[in-house]
Amino acid sequence: MTISWFGQSCFRIEAKEGSLLIDPFSKEIGLRPPKIRDDLVLVTHAHYDHNHTEGTEEGALIIANPGEYERKGVAVLGIRSFHDRTSGAERGLNTIFVIKAEDMTVCHLGDIGQETLTEEQVEMIGDVDVLMVPVGGTFTVGSKEAAAIVSQIEPKVIIPMHYKIQGLAIKELDGPEKFVKEIGLSPEKTEKYRIVKKNLPVDETKLVILTA
Repeated sequence: MTISWFGQSCFRIEAKEGSLLIDPFSKEIGLRPPKIRDDLVLVTHAHYDHNHTEGTEEGALIIANPGEYERKGVAVLGIRSFHDRTSGAERGLNTIFVIKAEDMTVCHLGDIGQETLTEEQVEMIGDVDVLMVPVGGTFTVGSKEAAAIVSQIEPKVIIPMHYKIQGLAIKELDGPEKFVKEIGLSPEKTEKYRIVKKNLPVDETKLVILTA
């Protein structure tokens, strides 16, 4: 499995079963949008920096709601959550996606704004190998809340997202440094993260920072 990050919450997961693109954005955010050439396109919520699906190739499956889905042996579970601390009153709903491919489980939290996950959400998410968690604050959880949610899920690998990077037109975000300090792990920095099940951490948690 190969995981690439394009900025904000946009990732491409390339697995043996197929390719997924999560939260594609429009060029208005100041970054170059990826060309959508994937079998599945996942949208966590309807904001322009997460739901730009224009150009999706015919035959691709676009998933934008909670529920259970499958395409080409890739299983996707969408879990309802909130984009804010007020049960969606301020910024609406958000979908957490749990993806199973290559006998591994990847969880993408979208723009989670809840300070903590509910017991039901934690149970539905289950055991996670790779977790993508927003850390930039303002529109999502910040570093402290993100670290608390990580402790609820206990993934083997953590990939922070939705934080300030060069070129991003959305200015109200922190960089990843606060989260790195809060989580207390030395990050592995790489352009793409390649992982197979047999190489997953066993007795430790790995922090991976991807470059967009």
